[in-house]
Amino acid sequence: MNLANYISDLLYRYNCVIIPDFGGFVTNKIGAKVNETSNTFYPPAKQITFNSHLKVNDGLLTNYIASSENITFEKASRIIALSVTEWKNEINTKPIQIGAVGVLTLNENNQIIFEPNTTVNYLTESFGLTSVASESIKRNIAKVKPLIPILKKENKKGIPTFIKYAATAAIMLTLSFAGNNAYQQNKQESIIANQEKAIEKKIQSATFVITNPLPTIALNVLKEEVVSKPYHVVAGAFQFPENAEKKVNQLKKQGYKASILGANKWGLIEVAFDSFLDKNEAINNLYKIQATVSEDAWLLIKK
Repeated sequence: MNLANYISDLLYRYNCVIIPDFGGFVTNKIGAKVNETSNTFYPPAKQITFNSHLKVNDGLLTNYIASSENITFEKASRIIALSVTEWKNEINTKPIQIGAVGVLTLNENNQIIFEPNTTVNYLTESFGLTSVASESIKRNIAKVKPLIPILKKENKKGIPTFIKYAATAAIMLTLSFAGNNAYQQNKQESIIANQEKAIEKKIQSATFVITNPLPTIALNVLKEEVVSKPYHVVAGAFQFPENAEKKVNQLKKQGYKASILGANKWGLIEVAFDSFLDKNEAINNLYKIQATVSEDAWLLIKK
């Protein structure tokens, strides 16, 4: 099982993916930018960094693997632990390639350094948008031959001939520059207009085809109280609504603030022991329930 593939999947949908007892990948949205040196336009993207201090298991990666592979939460936890052990041993001798996410290495101070893969854009809003390079505009410089005055006798009106020719040449030169500048300006505006049309056409004709789309979790929120609390300690999922209601009543009799969270992507109705505003409080409650009530309890984050 390639753990990197699951990390990559979750980075499209979440801002933080924690690998228990190893570290976490954190994303930050950056806007579109332009490289003035190469005249290249880049779409908005997610900038990915690695934080080795984020080691507490928030249940996100473990639950995703358990759901995708149809295995228990405990088995998914063991799979992650084995992969983390291999990574810790491997990084001491060579860099670790985390799939399409990037590369992890150790520096001289035994600190983990992360080099992200910039060819992959994890911002779903930018699917189908690629970098666009614009051609530089070349401007022609008019070459003007130097004027050689021709000295001749004055005409009948007393104006030297070479002065008359010089005035005529100056007028022609001025008209030439004016015409050339107008031509260059029209040419430049035409090139820019064609580039804008090409970019607009490229964006409008883009077809977003995802051959292997990520699973979508359908959230049917039933109570206003649940909406304001994004962290939920889940007790189980039920096929029939009456079983879900029975579980809620059972947990309430035991002193829990139980509630129905809604149906997941498989149509199963999820029931929570309790819901929390604070993530750390939710994790502490999860560990307590796993140790005393149910080992199968897990943490669900709805934002």
